[in-house]
Amino acid sequence: MTRKKSHASWTASFLAVVRYELLWNIRKKKIIGVLILAFALATLTLVLPIVLNNINNLPIEPNPDYVVTTGTGLGGFGFFLFALVSVMNSISGEFESGSIIPLLTKPVSRTTVYLGKVTAAFLTVLGAYILLTIYIAVGGFLVYGPQNNLQLIVVTLLASILSTAVWMSIVLAAGSVSKSSMLAALLGVGVWFGLTVASGILSAFSEQAWIMTYAPGSGASGTLGPPGPLNRTFVLNEGVSTGTDSISTNLVTYILNSTEEVTFFKIELRGGGQGLSRVPLNTEPLAVTVARSIAVAVVYIFVFNFIAWYALKRTQVAE
Repeated sequence: MTRKKSHASWTASFLAVVRYELLWNIRKKKIIGVLILAFALATLTLVLPIVLNNINNLPIEPNPDYVVTTGTGLGGFGFFLFALVSVMNSISGEFESGSIIPLLTKPVSRTTVYLGKVTAAFLTVLGAYILLTIYIAVGGFLVYGPQNNLQLIVVTLLASILSTAVWMSIVLAAGSVSKSSMLAALLGVGVWFGLTVASGILSAFSEQAWIMTYAPGSGASGTLGPPGPLNRTFVLNEGVSTGTDSISTNLVTYILNSTEEVTFFKIELRGGGQGLSRVPLNTEPLAVTVARSIAVAVVYIFVFNFIAWYALKRTQVAE
């Protein structure tokens, strides 16, 4: 009877924290603002091809895989924004408002408090991503016609959550250690921006871009298959990112075509005024790229959540 009562007590405490945090998240204007922005960007993604084709008097070509390859319609920046607004003050905000004192002095373990807050953040992001996925699915059907492989929507949704969880963990750790929402936000933005710039530079001009495949974010850039010539607009239409932000896209691509390979390259200036060229460096199966990015994401999630939990656990709070 004692064990049952203890388990029931823990469950009740855990659910109370989750409910408290969910209600707080729903009231956050930051989350509502980012959700509106995400829907606006998704709408632009759907409408822009129609506008451009109408301007050029071209028909809209059917794309039966648009929905599963687009997923939530968010890129790495979208994942980071949702991570930032959902957890930047989950713990640090409690210290800033002083509500951490009654929260941690109650007969509820700090581990329960932390798990409840993390669960609420995941549920918040999951709800937003489900709405975006449904919106993309309906829009994709209306614009590009009947869609194939819709069962993979669940894969894209879960993979997008995994990508977002990496940034959530980093921001949570920053907030728990610093106890400042501002510092958590600034550190998160700094890490995201720094890694994004570094990935772009190393991927384009260095043979050491493989290092970025072990960092959160976009990772190293490559192409599916041998890289073709650069066009004048410097757009790599067949380009693929290999980092934690691209788990969803790469995983769906692998499921649809398991024989795909990723070729990494660097850009060199050719002599004689011939412009730029892409020089292949190495090739690996897409399966390896996907497996590595998932493993890297899991490691970062575990490490930074442990740091955030440990910081909360060791915090001294006086009644």
